[in-house]
Amino acid sequence: MHRYLLGLAIVLAACSPTPEGESPTTTTPHEVAAEKAVPKGTYTSVRLEADLSGLSDDQREMVRLFIAAADQMDDAFWIQAYGDQATLLAGLDDDQRRFAEINYGPWDRLDGDASFVDGIGPKPLGANLYPADASQEEIDQAAQANPQLKGLYTMVRRGDDGSLAAIPYHEFFSETYNAAADSLEKAAALAVEPGLKKYLGLRAEALRTSDYLASDMAWMDMKDNQLDVVIGPIETYEDKLFGAKAASEAYVLVKDLEWSGRLARYAQLLPSLQEGLPVPDAYKQETPGSDADLGAYEVVYYAGDCNAGSKTIAINLPNDEQVQLEKGTRRLQLKNAMRAKFDRILLPISQQLIDPEQRKHITFDAFFANTMFHEVAHGLGIKNTLNGAGTVREALGAHASKLEEGKADVLGLYMITSLADQGELGQVDLGDNFVTFMTSIFRSIRFGASSAHGVANLIRFNFFAEHGAFSRDEATRTYRVDFDAMNTAANALSAKILTLQGDGDADAAEAFISQYGVIGDQLQADLDSLGEAGIPVDVVFEQGLDVLGL
Repeated sequence: MHRYLLGLAIVLAACSPTPEGESPTTTTPHEVAAEKAVPKGTYTSVRLEADLSGLSDDQREMVRLFIAAADQMDDAFWIQAYGDQATLLAGLDDDQRRFAEINYGPWDRLDGDASFVDGIGPKPLGANLYPADASQEEIDQAAQANPQLKGLYTMVRRGDDGSLAAIPYHEFFSETYNAAADSLEKAAALAVEPGLKKYLGLRAEALRTSDYLASDMAWMDMKDNQLDVVIGPIETYEDKLFGAKAASEAYVLVKDLEWSGRLARYAQLLPSLQEGLPVPDAYKQETPGSDADLGAYEVVYYAGDCNAGSKTIAINLPNDEQVQLEKGTRRLQLKNAMRAKFDRILLPISQQLIDPEQRKHITFDAFFANTMFHEVAHGLGIKNTLNGAGTVREALGAHASKLEEGKADVLGLYMITSLADQGELGQVDLGDNFVTFMTSIFRSIRFGASSAHGVANLIRFNFFAEHGAFSRDEATRTYRVDFDAMNTAANALSAKILTLQGDGDADAAEAFISQYGVIGDQLQADLDSLGEAGIPVDVVFEQGLDVLGL
């Protein structure tokens, strides 16, 4: 029943919130002009295919069951992001409808959540996770008596008396979450690998109870599974009010055993890399878990949060700080999605904006490595503030995800240079990593101000410019990387972000983001030239059972 089989090249979009079962409020249609027209050419369509010929009949049936469960997460995310999907889509023309499907609502995710539908105003910062009329101050005050109002796994709604109530996801989404759990239990009955069987059973129970710790631990213990499904309420990007609530999503994955075998060693090096971080000892006192899986996967299905707007090409989970400190995390590189973005987007950007003499440094291996070590780098640094203000995520609130993504980018580059110096990467040309990294900054800034990844890359661009990490040729409008200066700038930015996280100072974090998270006229003109050249911002996937031959 999935509705997002896209065969067009179209633009990116955003998500939106309204109460469940209601259409967006504010005014009646046509009373307010749409803020923007539906853009063309921002997305390019890619068939999400994978070779499933090596799977058994039972494994192929498990993939079908995983996709059925994923579709339930898709329905839940529509409600979390916007509200009544059917009512919204019924009132749109064909172009708007397709764009709303990509964005899970009437706001363009790649353009600061600008509305593209008449009569719909700005997107609430809390999406549809909170009542649209509830202020941050009201929720903060009420949460003193009821902390679950800011819990990871609750929807906030008003009672008949106007007070705020926290409704656990397993109650609010009882129909969809129970249906997903049923599919996971059927898949567990077919699973041969003990770790996968255990995880699927525990994940089904978690969807029915909103208690995810045991299933997160079991997911970390899986080592030999060829199939995987990442499913449930996971990332907090959708909650721009507090960064507190997880949104529903799912990935269905098939492990690339050959590529995964090449990557197994790096997770074991995390403790020594932590010790070498360019920051005072207090900010690296935690020891990251090294019992982590680093693997390459073919992703065969996206649903919910991860399918909205720009598409994820790597996964670093679980987010639970307790699990991270005890076991580390698993880093999953989505190789086919990564290759699609490299071929369709990164290479064309390099031809437009990178100095011709440095274009030889744009390689898929460097793109893969940069992305991989970005995910590994999430495990470095500090998870709990030094002043007792709780976790970094709790202390920094809505700013946490932007700084965390920025940290992972620059610490990923730190890891690559450190491992290369130690001889752990074999014969590599670090120039490939630096120039590919620079090109990726342009790619990710285009995700826009509503994306944590977009803001993180914008901060890095401005910080690197300030530190001379690159130069720009005015005549050719191309950029050239200074390798030594970029390495120095990356370490300086790493130290700044790690310090902000450890201090847990939300005001300082906001000031830093406000200073560096802005687009100057020259950069905007260069980004506009990419659109004028017909280079897409991101991909949309043609996906599903038919595409997979199931």
